[in-house]
Amino acid sequence: MAKSKLIEKIGYGCGDMSSSMFWKIFSYYLPFFYSNIFGLSLVDAGVLVLVTRIWDAVSDPMMGIIADRTNTRWGKYRPYLLWIAPLFSICGILLFTTPDLDYGGKLIWAYVTYILMMTVYTAINVPYGAMLGVMTDDSNEKTVFSSFRMFFAYGGSFISLFLWEPLANLMGGYNQPGGWFWAMVMIAVACFVMFILCFILTREHLKTVSTVSVGSDFKALLSNKPWWLLIGAALCFNLFNTVRGATVAYFFQDIIGPEVSLAFFGIMFAFYAGLFLGVGEVSNMVGVASCVPIANRLGKKTTFIMVNASLVVLSILFFFIPCTPTGFWLMLIAQVVISILTGIMSPLVWSMYADVSDYAELKFRTASTGLIFSSSSMAQKFGGAIGGAAVLWLLSGFGYITDAEQLSAGVVQPEGALLCLRWLMSFIPACVAALSVLVVWFYPLTTERIDEISRELKKVRSVE
Repeated sequence: MAKSKLIEKIGYGCGDMSSSMFWKIFSYYLPFFYSNIFGLSLVDAGVLVLVTRIWDAVSDPMMGIIADRTNTRWGKYRPYLLWIAPLFSICGILLFTTPDLDYGGKLIWAYVTYILMMTVYTAINVPYGAMLGVMTDDSNEKTVFSSFRMFFAYGGSFISLFLWEPLANLMGGYNQPGGWFWAMVMIAVACFVMFILCFILTREHLKTVSTVSVGSDFKALLSNKPWWLLIGAALCFNLFNTVRGATVAYFFQDIIGPEVSLAFFGIMFAFYAGLFLGVGEVSNMVGVASCVPIANRLGKKTTFIMVNASLVVLSILFFFIPCTPTGFWLMLIAQVVISILTGIMSPLVWSMYADVSDYAELKFRTASTGLIFSSSSMAQKFGGAIGGAAVLWLLSGFGYITDAEQLSAGVVQPEGALLCLRWLMSFIPACVAALSVLVVWFYPLTTERIDEISRELKKVRSVE
């Protein structure tokens, strides 16, 4: 099969640019929104995040099965980009709407809108992810597609995270519900456009047909050793990102302070959570651009292990950085290096899922691309659910104060809560990255084995 056109790779990247703009805001700002803007307690917000994300994760395989059995003139997975894009944007706006209700009514509203948003996210993102398995039959090309995908994803994340606080301030105030609502309206419109562009610019080139029952698909999935190992490693990777990301807004509020400035060649600029996260997204893009040459040279498995081992060391070092002007620069540098490494990881994981899908097709004779890719989305969401809830519950357990009136009256955060924030940015992510190294150590799909699978599949596949 000839190499895919550049325009298709750009189009494919537009899809995850849209998804990531929403996902990063959900992961990094939604816990803060629920506890400090919307008005939920930390415990209730933690339960909400956990329950809705678990439902979201469980629904992923359902959507994967539906997508695998969809047949239209546009393909199996691509039409969902067109069908679901409007709902995707509308639900995002509803999620950041604060109704004038009592506490119980607001809690119900939060559950309904969050579950609805995550259901719609699944309905568009699972087919989008599965498209990678039918756009090319070349393993290296899949890594290239994944790199375009993640480069655009981090670009979109940078835009949304860097602009979120300024947009909220411009549209009504960062500490006001209206500011958050109108900021999300602007982001939602951009996300809709990106998904439509993804639909227009991409094509499905491989024709795969699911000829076995749903039960057989699940049986094959549960017998797939590489899938089990990769989903465990991917869950750890997403847990690493979510714990750090969901902590940043609190960390800047209470450890660094809301009005810190840094000097760069005599120019002063604000050092705030959005800047810290935005710099991370740009650095992620550097990592994504580095993924293909590194993975081609070292192999995907070796790259995965080396990156996560480095994340363990850097995360531990982050704990010892002092809160001084020099320390703030060191934090920013650490964020750059950590984000470059996680940027390498992101396309690597998606490319490895495509390899697992090929392995399953050859071994079990089942074209369950959507089901397998939905498991990657499931791992992402379980990682987000556990990470987001853990941050909120740990802060609650250590006595973190969210009451604006108490804080404005001069009440300070307990020392235990501040120490908890520092651990959430350092030792806890380090432990998760170490577990990821241990899991992927046993992953069996080496470069040689992947090449062998690709040669065998070319004999049995129908290529457009």
